[in-house]
Amino acid sequence: MPCNMIAPDNLIYPLPSILERLDLAKLFPKSQPLEVELGCGDASFIAEYAARHPDRNFIGVERLLGRIRKLDRKGRRAGLTNLRGVRIECAYFLEYLLPPHSATALHVYFPDPWPKKKHRKNRLVNERFPELARAALASGGVAYLRTDDEDYFAQMATVFAANPGFRLVETSSELAALRTDFEKDFNARKIQTRRAAYQLSM
Repeated sequence: MPCNMIAPDNLIYPLPSILERLDLAKLFPKSQPLEVELGCGDASFIAEYAARHPDRNFIGVERLLGRIRKLDRKGRRAGLTNLRGVRIECAYFLEYLLPPHSATALHVYFPDPWPKKKHRKNRLVNERFPELARAALASGGVAYLRTDDEDYFAQMATVFAANPGFRLVETSSELAALRTDFEKDFNARKIQTRRAAYQLSM
C-alpha cells in the first residue's frame, strides 16, 4: 500500500555533510518511527516492507551506486514517500550519521561474511556492533540479523549474548516471510539461511 502522497523525484538523499548527523526532518515529509536497513542490496526487502507500512519511515544504506539506484527506482515506482536511500558505508552511517536513539529497528541481512580469518575484522557485526546499535536504537528497538554463513551467525550470537543491553526475541512471521534478493537466491540453491533478533532492554 503506497503512501498517500506524491513521491519525490529522487529517493536518494544527497548527504550535505559526512561529519554531521542527519536531520531526519529533511528526509521525510512526516515524522514517523524510523527503521534502517544496513546494506539494502537491490532493495527488494525494504521497498516492499516500506510499502506495507506507510506509518513508518525507512532508510536503506548501501555503498554501491547501482544498488542504491535500484532502491530509488523501486520506491518511486511504488509511489513511496516514506523511503530514502543513503549511499555510504554502513558502519560509518551507523556510528556517525544516524542520530542517537532514532531508530526503532535495524535490519542487517546477509552482510559480507569476510570468511577468511585475517579479514574478519571487516565484518559489520563485530564486537563493537551491539554498542553502536544500542546508541542508535530507541527504547525497545530491535536489531534483526540474517546470514547464510554459519561462522558469522555464531559470531553475531556471541557478541549480542555478551551485551547485557539486549535480549533474544522472536522475529515476527510477517518479517520472516519477507526475503531479500540474496535470500531468494540462497533458498533457490537450497542453502540454509539463519536469522535472529535482539531487542534493546527497556
